[in-house]
Amino acid sequence: MCTRYKSAKAIAAFTVLELLVAVSSIGLLVALLLPAVMSARESARRLKCSSNLRELGLAVQQFHDVSQRLPAAWSQTPDGKTGYGWALDLLPHIDESLLSTRVARHIPITATQNDALRHIDLPIMRCPSDIAAPTFALFKELPHSAGEKSNGKEKSYSDGEILVRLPMANYLGVFGTLEADDTIPAPNGDGSIVFNRRVRLSDLERGLSHTLLLGERTAAMAPSTWLGVSFLGEDAACRLVGSAITAPNCNECDECELASRHVGGANFTWADGHVSLVAEHIDSIEYQRLAKRNVD
Repeated sequence: MCTRYKSAKAIAAFTVLELLVAVSSIGLLVALLLPAVMSARESARRLKCSSNLRELGLAVQQFHDVSQRLPAAWSQTPDGKTGYGWALDLLPHIDESLLSTRVARHIPITATQNDALRHIDLPIMRCPSDIAAPTFALFKELPHSAGEKSNGKEKSYSDGEILVRLPMANYLGVFGTLEADDTIPAPNGDGSIVFNRRVRLSDLERGLSHTLLLGERTAAMAPSTWLGVSFLGEDAACRLVGSAITAPNCNECDECELASRHVGGANFTWADGHVSLVAEHIDSIEYQRLAKRNVD
């Protein structure tokens, strides 16, 4: 009786074929779901980027109400060798009043008193789609080397001398259609955020809803900062402002132009405060018009 009971007992188990089918099904489900999950995450990051730019645009409006002008691209220190960026004017309007009191604009940005300040990461100045270190090294600019070109223009190369480490940022003032690092001193910008003249919202002849104010740039294109720069550094002025010359996300563009990790274009704040994605296939002439404060 005992032997017959054991022989009648059923033993359940997976065959090799069944196991392979189960593994294949799980792999197929993962392959189908992963792109959707990644797309959802990027959509959330893009929304956060838009929210950051919207808050910055509101801060610009509040600063303008108080000062009757838009923030200057940068303000030079008395020695003329370093400058503090436009974003510092917005600190009291983005709940960073305490940080604003720590900035002493009468001393060089490279001074040891600014060591702690140079390592402050401001999340509102960062696009979550662009993963980068919280600081970057600004190298000394070298004279242009004959015959060395990048993207059709002369490009300098660093010998490895680090002038200063600066906090990372993705958002820049729109300087216009000129490259801020083309000459020293910088050329007269034709955009909204410039250094050489007082610009008011009433000076934007195309209308506030048709004039670019702030844009974004990836760290891979050129690391940028909200704090300020040493003007002896590579592409120094372009670390604070960006140019609208060709199109967003242009692979062959100069490092002073604007770009993002978002598919299809880059986010911009317009002078009236609204935020939208400017498509990477925009006509270059129209793109330049939107970046200028004056009507051609």
